[in-house]
Amino acid sequence: MANAPITSPLTESDKEVTANALQSTLVDLIDLSLIGKQAHWNVVGRQFRSVHLQLDELVSAARGFTDDVAERANAIGVSPNGKAKTVAESSGVSEYPDNWQSAETTVDAIVERLEQVIRRLRTRIDETDKSDLVTQDLLIEIAQELEKQHWMWQAQQADR
Repeated sequence: MANAPITSPLTESDKEVTANALQSTLVDLIDLSLIGKQAHWNVVGRQFRSVHLQLDELVSAARGFTDDVAERANAIGVSPNGKAKTVAESSGVSEYPDNWQSAETTVDAIVERLEQVIRRLRTRIDETDKSDLVTQDLLIEIAQELEKQHWMWQAQQADR
């Protein structure tokens, strides 16, 4: 499309900074939701049921925020890209292992991946401080929930 159908209330430079933050967040959240499902399908062991259910909670949160981020991008006149190829090429989240994983290994892997997403998200919160406070507010909301999830996943490591 030659002309963008959605205009932005932001200056071009602010739009670029904000668009980059939103796009990076989008692919990280999509990847996190896919990793959560992969882990959900392949967790085994004594704590199977609780980890299995907790993974569904994480996936649900990531998917919900994915939609919020994509819609925010549209609202500022940016077309979001959540295609599989884009996610595979640009996600900052470590790949999840293949095959069945013990509940303990699964918990450790999810804690590590949540740390990665949160660290990257906090950088974007700083980046959007001057470019778009509305987007920054959304990123803060996402960070709040993912940090809560991170705490709950870490709590499972405490009794080892």
